[in-house]
Amino acid sequence: MIDWVSLSRGARPVPRPVADPLVWAGAFGGALVLVEVLNGTVGSGRPDLALAALSLLAAVLGLCARFTAAPGTALLCWLSLNGFAVPPAGSVSWVVGRDGVWLACLLGAALVGTALARLAHARAAYRRLTTVDVWEPAEPGDV
Repeated sequence: MIDWVSLSRGARPVPRPVADPLVWAGAFGGALVLVEVLNGTVGSGRPDLALAALSLLAAVLGLCARFTAAPGTALLCWLSLNGFAVPPAGSVSWVVGRDGVWLACLLGAALVGTALARLAHARAAYRRLTTVDVWEPAEPGDV
């Protein structure tokens, strides 16, 4: 006889975030690859498109990271944006108004990604705790 048992029975722990250096390595490599792909397909000198793509990368990396990884993720994405997406390529400069906004945008994207992941994990943990079926033994006369 086959006894069907749900695989999702029991408490499952909330997933642990990835270590910060691993997230930063992903940000460094991913940002370089993303900027190079954008420069190869649409050409250099399109920092707005690169900023949008790097913000999306920062948000995706934030989904598996801690809040403490957000500043480093934003800084590494900004370095790739400033160094390779803005002419002249290969030189990092600081323009007060522009680069402050870019850093804030990248930091906000990383924080939003991390916050969304934490909310999703908390909601899933709450739902697992509140929908647990409790088995109650039958009364001796019940069949």
